[in-house]
Amino acid sequence: MTMTFNKNYVLEKAEALLKTDSPSGFTHNIMNTVGGWAEALGYEFELTHKGGGIITIEGQDHMKTVGLAAHVDTLGAMVRSITSEGTLKFTLVGSPIVPTLDSEYCRIHTRDGKVFQGTFLSTAPAAHVYKEASTLARTPDTMEVRLDEKVKNKEDVLALGIAVGDFICIDPKTTLINDFLKSRFIDDKGSVAILFGVMQYLSRNGIKPKYKTKIIISNYEEVGHGASFIPEDISEMLAVDMGCIGEDLTCTEYDVSICAKDSGGPYDYQMVSKLIELSKENALSYAVDIYPYYGSDVGSALRGGHNIKGALIGPGVHASHGMERTHYEALENTMKLVALYLTK
Repeated sequence: MTMTFNKNYVLEKAEALLKTDSPSGFTHNIMNTVGGWAEALGYEFELTHKGGGIITIEGQDHMKTVGLAAHVDTLGAMVRSITSEGTLKFTLVGSPIVPTLDSEYCRIHTRDGKVFQGTFLSTAPAAHVYKEASTLARTPDTMEVRLDEKVKNKEDVLALGIAVGDFICIDPKTTLINDFLKSRFIDDKGSVAILFGVMQYLSRNGIKPKYKTKIIISNYEEVGHGASFIPEDISEMLAVDMGCIGEDLTCTEYDVSICAKDSGGPYDYQMVSKLIELSKENALSYAVDIYPYYGSDVGSALRGGHNIKGALIGPGVHASHGMERTHYEALENTMKLVALYLTK
Protein backbone atom coordinates (compact mmCIF):
# COMPACT_ATOMS: atom_id res chain seq x y z
CA MET A 1 0.00 0.00 0.00
CA THR A 2 1.53 3.30 -1.13
CA MET A 3 0.85 6.08 1.33
CA THR A 4 1.89 9.68 0.76
CA PHE A 5 1.23 12.21 3.47
CA ASN A 6 1.33 15.97 3.15
CA LYS A 7 4.47 16.79 5.11
CA ASN A 8 3.90 20.55 5.08
CA TYR A 9 0.33 20.12 6.32
CA VAL A 10 1.43 17.90 9.20
CA LEU A 11 4.29 20.14 10.30
CA GLU A 12 2.17 23.30 9.99
CA LYS A 13 -0.51 21.71 12.17
CA ALA A 14 2.11 20.57 14.69
CA GLU A 15 3.62 24.05 14.89
CA ALA A 16 0.21 25.72 15.29
CA LEU A 17 -0.76 23.31 18.07
CA LEU A 18 2.55 23.64 19.88
CA LYS A 19 2.41 27.43 19.85
CA THR A 20 -1.11 27.52 21.32
CA ASP A 21 -1.25 27.55 25.14
CA SER A 22 -3.35 24.62 26.41
CA PRO A 23 -2.39 23.16 29.80
CA SER A 24 -4.89 20.71 31.28
CA GLY A 25 -7.99 22.70 32.22
CA PHE A 26 -7.30 25.51 29.74
CA THR A 27 -8.01 23.84 26.40
CA HIS A 28 -11.12 25.63 25.13
CA ASN A 29 -9.27 27.80 22.61
CA ILE A 30 -7.24 25.00 21.08
CA MET A 31 -10.29 22.70 20.95
CA ASN A 32 -12.14 25.30 18.85
CA THR A 33 -9.17 25.32 16.48
CA VAL A 34 -9.08 21.52 16.26
CA GLY A 35 -12.83 21.42 15.59
CA GLY A 36 -12.46 23.85 12.71
CA TRP A 37 -9.69 21.76 11.16
CA ALA A 38 -11.77 18.58 11.37
CA GLU A 39 -14.80 20.21 9.75
CA ALA A 40 -12.60 21.65 6.98
CA LEU A 41 -11.67 18.05 6.11
CA GLY A 42 -15.34 17.12 5.95
CA TYR A 43 -15.60 15.29 9.26
CA GLU A 44 -18.14 15.78 12.04
CA PHE A 45 -16.83 17.31 15.26
CA GLU A 46 -18.55 17.51 18.62
CA LEU A 47 -17.56 18.72 22.07
CA THR A 48 -18.16 16.58 25.13
CA HIS A 49 -19.47 18.04 28.39
CA LYS A 50 -15.92 17.61 29.68
CA GLY A 51 -14.57 19.83 26.92
CA GLY A 52 -12.91 17.12 24.86
CA GLY A 53 -13.47 16.59 21.17
CA ILE A 54 -14.86 13.68 19.16
CA ILE A 55 -14.31 13.48 15.39
CA THR A 56 -16.40 10.91 13.53
CA ILE A 57 -15.29 9.24 10.29
CA GLU A 58 -17.79 6.95 8.57
CA GLY A 59 -16.45 3.51 7.74
CA GLN A 60 -17.11 0.89 5.09
CA ASP A 61 -18.55 -1.49 7.69
CA HIS A 62 -20.60 -0.50 10.74
CA MET A 63 -20.13 -3.88 12.39
CA LYS A 64 -18.05 -2.14 15.04
CA THR A 65 -16.63 1.26 15.97
CA VAL A 66 -12.95 1.75 16.63
CA GLY A 67 -11.49 4.66 18.54
CA LEU A 68 -8.30 6.65 18.19
CA ALA A 69 -7.16 8.96 20.97
CA ALA A 70 -4.59 11.72 21.34
CA HIS A 71 -4.47 14.53 23.87
CA VAL A 72 -4.19 18.22 23.23
CA ASP A 73 -3.60 19.26 26.86
CA THR A 74 -0.10 19.94 28.11
CA LEU A 75 1.87 20.43 31.28
CA GLY A 76 1.80 23.85 32.89
CA ALA A 77 1.22 25.72 36.14
CA MET A 78 -1.26 27.93 37.96
CA VAL A 79 -0.86 30.88 40.28
CA ARG A 80 -0.77 29.54 43.85
CA SER A 81 -0.16 32.82 45.62
CA ILE A 82 1.24 36.32 45.16
CA THR A 83 4.21 37.35 47.28
CA SER A 84 4.65 40.64 49.08
CA GLU A 85 7.44 41.43 46.58
CA GLY A 86 5.09 41.06 43.60
CA THR A 87 6.25 37.67 42.30
CA LEU A 88 4.05 34.62 41.74
CA LYS A 89 4.31 31.31 43.55
CA PHE A 90 2.96 28.47 41.44
CA THR A 91 1.47 25.01 41.59
CA LEU A 92 2.17 22.51 38.82
CA VAL A 93 -0.36 21.21 36.31
CA GLY A 94 0.84 17.73 35.43
CA SER A 95 4.46 16.82 35.99
CA PRO A 96 7.02 18.91 34.12
CA ILE A 97 10.64 18.30 35.09
CA VAL A 98 10.84 21.29 37.42
CA PRO A 99 14.58 22.10 37.10
CA THR A 100 14.06 22.58 33.33
CA LEU A 101 11.66 25.43 34.09
CA ASP A 102 14.40 27.61 35.55
CA SER A 103 14.78 30.71 33.31
CA GLU A 104 11.94 29.70 30.98
CA TYR A 105 9.58 32.36 29.70
CA CYS A 106 5.87 31.99 30.37
CA ARG A 107 2.48 33.61 29.85
CA ILE A 108 -0.09 34.26 32.55
CA HIS A 109 -3.72 34.15 31.36
CA THR A 110 -6.22 35.95 33.59
CA ARG A 111 -9.91 35.08 33.90
CA ASP A 112 -10.87 38.28 32.08
CA GLY A 113 -8.74 37.46 29.03
CA LYS A 114 -5.59 39.46 29.73
CA VAL A 115 -2.19 37.89 29.02
CA PHE A 116 0.99 38.86 30.86
CA GLN A 117 4.59 37.77 30.28
CA GLY A 118 6.94 36.39 32.90
CA THR A 119 9.92 34.15 33.67
CA PHE A 120 10.32 31.15 35.94
CA LEU A 121 13.29 31.72 38.27
CA SER A 122 14.70 30.30 41.45
CA THR A 123 14.54 32.39 44.60
CA ALA A 124 18.35 32.61 44.35
CA PRO A 125 18.59 33.73 40.72
CA ALA A 126 21.75 35.85 40.71
CA ALA A 127 25.24 34.32 40.84
CA HIS A 128 26.70 37.63 42.03
CA VAL A 129 24.36 37.74 45.00
CA TYR A 130 23.48 34.23 46.18
CA LYS A 131 26.12 31.68 47.08
CA GLU A 132 23.59 28.89 46.46
CA ALA A 133 22.50 30.20 43.04
CA SER A 134 23.81 27.15 41.18
CA THR A 135 23.18 24.55 43.89
CA LEU A 136 19.72 25.39 45.23
CA ALA A 137 17.27 22.60 44.41
CA ARG A 138 14.71 23.70 41.83
CA THR A 139 11.25 22.92 43.22
CA PRO A 140 7.97 24.88 43.26
CA ASP A 141 8.85 25.93 46.82
CA THR A 142 12.20 27.43 45.76
CA MET A 143 10.97 29.02 42.54
CA GLU A 144 8.67 31.82 41.49
CA VAL A 145 7.54 33.74 38.42
CA ARG A 146 8.95 37.22 37.80
CA LEU A 147 6.42 39.37 35.98
CA ASP A 148 7.41 41.65 33.10
CA GLU A 149 5.36 44.46 34.60
CA LYS A 150 6.25 47.35 36.88
CA VAL A 151 5.11 45.76 40.12
CA LYS A 152 6.65 46.26 43.56
CA ASN A 153 4.22 44.42 45.81
CA LYS A 154 1.18 42.14 45.96
CA GLU A 155 -1.24 45.04 45.53
CA ASP A 156 0.37 46.04 42.24
CA VAL A 157 -0.08 42.50 40.91
CA LEU A 158 -3.71 42.34 42.01
CA ALA A 159 -4.33 45.67 40.30
CA LEU A 160 -3.25 44.08 37.00
CA GLY A 161 -6.04 41.55 37.37
CA ILE A 162 -3.79 38.57 38.14
CA ALA A 163 -5.28 36.25 40.74
CA VAL A 164 -4.86 32.86 42.37
CA GLY A 165 -5.95 30.14 39.94
CA ASP A 166 -4.81 31.91 36.77
CA PHE A 167 -3.03 29.63 34.32
CA ILE A 168 0.71 29.96 33.74
CA CYS A 169 1.70 28.61 30.33
CA ILE A 170 5.28 27.64 29.56
CA ASP A 171 6.81 28.96 26.35
CA PRO A 172 7.33 25.82 24.20
CA LYS A 173 10.20 27.32 22.12
CA THR A 174 9.00 25.41 19.05
CA THR A 175 11.68 25.03 16.35
CA LEU A 176 11.91 22.97 13.16
CA ILE A 177 15.42 22.27 11.88
CA ASN A 178 16.67 19.54 9.53
CA ASP A 179 13.30 17.75 9.90
CA PHE A 180 13.79 17.66 13.68
CA LEU A 181 10.86 19.09 15.61
CA LYS A 182 12.11 20.61 18.88
CA SER A 183 9.60 21.86 21.42
CA ARG A 184 7.97 21.33 24.72
CA PHE A 185 4.69 19.43 24.50
CA ILE A 186 5.36 17.24 21.45
CA ASP A 187 3.76 14.95 24.03
CA ASP A 188 1.12 14.89 22.73
CA LYS A 189 0.54 17.63 20.19
CA GLY A 190 2.82 15.77 17.79
CA SER A 191 0.32 12.91 17.86
CA VAL A 192 -2.65 15.22 17.33
CA ALA A 193 -0.86 16.51 14.21
CA ILE A 194 -0.27 12.89 13.18
CA LEU A 195 -3.99 12.13 13.39
CA PHE A 196 -4.77 15.20 11.30
CA GLY A 197 -2.18 14.05 8.77
CA VAL A 198 -3.98 10.72 8.54
CA MET A 199 -7.39 12.41 8.30
CA GLN A 200 -6.13 14.69 5.55
CA TYR A 201 -4.75 11.68 3.68
CA LEU A 202 -8.07 9.82 3.96
CA SER A 203 -10.12 12.88 2.97
CA ARG A 204 -7.89 13.83 0.04
CA ASN A 205 -7.95 10.31 -1.41
CA GLY A 206 -11.60 9.53 -0.68
CA ILE A 207 -10.65 6.59 1.54
CA LYS A 208 -13.01 5.29 4.20
CA PRO A 209 -11.65 3.33 7.17
CA LYS A 210 -12.66 -0.32 7.36
CA TYR A 211 -14.88 0.43 10.36
CA LYS A 212 -16.61 3.51 11.68
CA THR A 213 -13.95 5.51 13.50
CA LYS A 214 -14.22 8.03 16.32
CA ILE A 215 -11.18 10.12 17.15
CA ILE A 216 -11.09 11.33 20.74
CA ILE A 217 -9.10 14.52 21.34
CA SER A 218 -8.75 14.40 25.10
CA ASN A 219 -8.07 17.40 27.30
CA TYR A 220 -7.13 16.09 30.76
CA GLU A 221 -4.62 13.32 29.95
CA GLU A 222 -1.68 14.99 31.71
CA VAL A 223 -3.60 14.93 35.00
CA GLY A 224 -4.75 11.32 34.64
CA HIS A 225 -8.34 11.26 33.40
CA GLY A 226 -8.16 12.25 29.74
CA ALA A 227 -10.30 9.67 27.94
CA SER A 228 -12.13 8.42 31.02
CA PHE A 229 -15.28 9.08 28.95
CA ILE A 230 -15.55 7.64 25.44
CA PRO A 231 -18.60 6.87 23.28
CA GLU A 232 -20.21 3.57 24.28
CA ASP A 233 -20.11 2.12 20.76
CA ILE A 234 -16.28 2.00 20.73
CA SER A 235 -15.07 -1.58 21.22
CA GLU A 236 -11.35 -1.09 20.69
CA MET A 237 -9.17 1.98 21.02
CA LEU A 238 -5.71 2.90 19.84
CA ALA A 239 -4.02 5.68 21.81
CA VAL A 240 -1.48 7.71 19.86
CA ASP A 241 0.95 9.28 22.29
CA MET A 242 4.68 9.81 22.52
CA GLY A 243 7.04 6.84 22.32
CA CYS A 244 9.65 6.63 25.07
CA ILE A 245 13.40 6.87 24.39
CA GLY A 246 16.11 6.09 26.92
CA GLU A 247 17.68 3.48 29.16
CA ASP A 248 16.59 -0.11 28.45
CA LEU A 249 14.45 0.99 25.47
CA THR A 250 15.02 0.42 21.74
CA CYS A 251 13.00 3.29 20.20
CA THR A 252 14.71 6.20 18.43
CA GLU A 253 13.51 9.58 17.17
CA TYR A 254 12.91 8.03 13.74
CA ASP A 255 10.63 5.16 14.77
CA VAL A 256 7.02 4.47 15.56
CA SER A 257 6.98 2.94 19.01
CA ILE A 258 4.58 0.13 19.91
CA CYS A 259 4.05 -0.14 23.65
CA ALA A 260 3.59 -3.69 24.95
CA LYS A 261 3.16 -2.61 28.60
CA ASP A 262 3.21 0.57 30.66
CA SER A 263 2.55 1.42 34.31
CA GLY A 264 -1.06 0.26 33.92
CA GLY A 265 -0.09 -3.20 32.70
CA PRO A 266 0.02 -5.03 29.35
CA TYR A 267 -1.92 -3.80 26.35
CA ASP A 268 -4.27 -6.05 24.40
CA TYR A 269 -2.31 -9.00 23.01
CA GLN A 270 -4.17 -9.27 19.68
CA MET A 271 -4.01 -5.55 18.98
CA VAL A 272 -0.30 -5.30 19.80
CA SER A 273 0.42 -8.36 17.67
CA LYS A 274 -1.49 -6.89 14.73
CA LEU A 275 0.38 -3.60 15.00
CA ILE A 276 3.73 -5.44 15.00
CA GLU A 277 2.63 -7.55 12.01
CA LEU A 278 1.51 -4.48 10.04
CA SER A 279 4.84 -2.76 10.79
CA LYS A 280 6.83 -5.78 9.60
CA GLU A 281 4.75 -6.34 6.45
CA ASN A 282 5.05 -2.71 5.41
CA ALA A 283 8.73 -2.24 6.29
CA LEU A 284 8.06 0.49 8.83
CA SER A 285 10.83 1.62 11.13
CA TYR A 286 9.37 0.54 14.47
CA ALA A 287 10.26 -0.54 18.00
CA VAL A 288 8.43 -2.56 20.62
CA ASP A 289 9.11 -1.36 24.16
CA ILE A 290 7.87 -1.43 27.74
CA TYR A 291 7.44 2.04 29.24
CA PRO A 292 8.46 2.17 32.92
CA TYR A 293 6.64 5.34 34.07
CA TYR A 294 3.70 5.98 31.74
CA GLY A 295 -0.06 6.04 31.38
CA SER A 296 -2.27 6.65 28.36
CA ASP A 297 -5.80 7.54 27.31
CA VAL A 298 -6.50 3.82 26.93
CA GLY A 299 -5.69 3.39 30.62
CA SER A 300 -8.04 6.28 31.46
CA ALA A 301 -10.83 4.66 29.45
CA LEU A 302 -10.31 1.28 31.12
CA ARG A 303 -10.27 2.82 34.58
CA GLY A 304 -13.44 4.67 33.58
CA GLY A 305 -15.15 1.30 33.22
CA HIS A 306 -15.26 0.98 29.44
CA ASN A 307 -15.45 -2.51 27.96
CA ILE A 308 -12.74 -2.12 25.33
CA LYS A 309 -9.47 -3.60 24.25
CA GLY A 310 -6.68 -1.11 23.73
CA ALA A 311 -3.19 -0.47 22.43
CA LEU A 312 -0.68 2.38 22.37
CA ILE A 313 1.68 3.65 19.69
CA GLY A 314 3.48 6.91 19.01
CA PRO A 315 6.49 8.65 17.52
CA GLY A 316 9.75 8.33 19.40
CA VAL A 317 10.20 11.49 21.49
CA HIS A 318 13.41 12.32 23.34
CA ALA A 319 13.53 14.07 26.74
CA SER A 320 9.85 13.77 27.66
CA HIS A 321 8.36 16.42 29.97
CA GLY A 322 11.38 18.59 29.30
CA MET A 323 12.67 20.11 26.05
CA GLU A 324 11.48 17.37 23.74
CA ARG A 325 12.58 16.43 20.22
CA THR A 326 11.46 14.08 17.46
CA HIS A 327 12.06 13.71 13.72
CA TYR A 328 9.57 13.85 10.87
CA GLU A 329 10.41 10.22 10.07
CA ALA A 330 8.89 9.19 13.40
CA LEU A 331 5.75 11.19 12.61
CA GLU A 332 5.53 9.59 9.17
CA ASN A 333 6.08 6.04 10.41
CA THR A 334 3.35 6.60 12.99
CA MET A 335 0.95 8.02 10.39
CA LYS A 336 1.55 4.97 8.21
CA LEU A 337 0.82 2.57 11.06
CA VAL A 338 -2.36 4.45 12.03
CA ALA A 339 -3.56 4.41 8.41
CA LEU A 340 -2.80 0.70 8.09
CA TYR A 341 -4.61 -0.04 11.35
CA LEU A 342 -7.69 1.81 10.09
CA THR A 343 -7.81 0.32 6.61
CA LYS A 344 -6.52 -3.25 6.91
